[in-house]
Amino acid sequence: MANALIKRYVQNVVKTQKTIAAVNRAFTTVLSETKVYIGLNDADTKRQEHDTSSYISVLKRVCVEHGVPFSFDVINGGYIHDDGEYTEENTIVLTFIDVEKEIIDEIAQDLCADFHQESVLITTGPVHVRMIRGVSDDESDA
Repeated sequence: MANALIKRYVQNVVKTQKTIAAVNRAFTTVLSETKVYIGLNDADTKRQEHDTSSYISVLKRVCVEHGVPFSFDVINGGYIHDDGEYTEENTIVLTFIDVEKEIIDEIAQDLCADFHQESVLITTGPVHVRMIRGVSDDESDA
């Protein structure tokens, strides 16, 4: 009898896992992800003129003014100028999912001017998106 109960339990677990996987696949969609790379070194002095938190405050204000969802990371990298000079700098990578190109271009232009940059780099590509919802304690008791 115990073996039958264990077998039934395992079958129910497998069935539940297959159902969850099917639901997750059903809610997967492909959206556009855009990343804007904004260096923090000044275009003229070639060094960072303000602390990183100041740039982050400006970035948040600009994105909120445009009313779009966003996330960002601060990374460090390096590049070679046209004159052959190597430079390292902090860079903010601003990420948008499913935001119109025109709005992103406006934000990029605003930040390019606010951060005193020669230019910013924008990449765009498809991203597979799915939302996973956690189960609260109340729902797990049902």
